[in-house]
Amino acid sequence: MELVDKIKQELSEIYSKEEIGTIISLIFNKLAGINLIEFLLLENKKLSEKVTQKIESAVERLKLNEPIQYVLGQTEFYGLPFITDKRALIPRPETEELVDWILCHCGLDPQSLENRQRSLSVDGQRWSILDIGTGSGCIAVTLAQKLKQSSVFAFDISLDALNLAHENADLNYVFVHFYHCNILKMSGFDQKFDIIVSNPPYITNAQKAEMKPNVLDYEPSMALFVPDENPLLFYEHIINFAKKQLNPNGALFFEINHLYGKEIVKLLKTNNFKNIELKKDLSGKNRMVRVIMN
Repeated sequence: MELVDKIKQELSEIYSKEEIGTIISLIFNKLAGINLIEFLLLENKKLSEKVTQKIESAVERLKLNEPIQYVLGQTEFYGLPFITDKRALIPRPETEELVDWILCHCGLDPQSLENRQRSLSVDGQRWSILDIGTGSGCIAVTLAQKLKQSSVFAFDISLDALNLAHENADLNYVFVHFYHCNILKMSGFDQKFDIIVSNPPYITNAQKAEMKPNVLDYEPSMALFVPDENPLLFYEHIINFAKKQLNPNGALFFEINHLYGKEIVKLLKTNNFKNIELKKDLSGKNRMVRVIMN
C-alpha cells in the first residue's frame, strides 16, 4: 500500500484521480506482472527490489510528462498489442473507430467485436489495401490481422517509423508490404487498391497552444503538424494519388482534423468525388471521411 500511495501522491499534480488509477494498474500489470487489486489484497506481498526500482523509474518519467505508452513501451490497439516509442505517434481510440468503419465496409460488423479477440477475422474476399503514413503500423497491421486474405501495403516517410511498424507486424504475426516513400512527391504506384486509408498529419501550428506537454514534448512533430497556411496539404496529395490508384468502386478513408470537415468534403467534391460521407467520432466531432469511387 505504501508504494501505491506514494505513486498517487507523486502524480497528483499532473494527472486526475481517474488517470492515476489507470496508470497504476498499467504499471503493476506490465512491470510487476500482477493485477493491482490482487496486490492490494495481499497486504504482506513484497515486490522485489528490481521490480520496485522499475516502477519508481517509470514514475519519474511520468512526472516529466512522458506518455505512459512510451514509458511502458507497449499499448493495445483494437485488442492487439503494439510496441510504442518515440519513433511514431501513439495509437489512439479515434483511429480504432476508423478501423471499425473500414471493417464494416469490408463486411465485418464491428458490434460483433466487443471483445476484439485476435482470432476474429473476415475470410473470403481478398482486399488490396494501402495505409498512407502508417506510423506505428496500427491501421495496416490490424487490417492485415482481421482481413487475413487481403494484401496490405503501407507507406511512410520515416524509416524509424517503418522499422517500428515492421516490429508490430511481426509481433502480431502478419505480413505487410512496407515502403519508404513521401506521398507528397509520389505521382503513382505499380499497384491499384480497393481501399486507401490515411491518418496524415493534420494539426495546424496554431493549435499547439491547446495541446498537452506529453504530446508536444515526446511524440514526433513530423507526424502531427501541417502549415497554418495549408492545413489540407496531405489530403490534396492523397486525393490526387487515390484518383489514379483506386480500383472502380474503391474506397478512400481519412481520419481528419475535426475543424476542417467541411473543407475536406469541399475538396473531394472539387475533385469530382460524389459518394462522400463525413462521420463523427464517439465524442461527436467530425473525425472521419469515406468516399467511394464511381
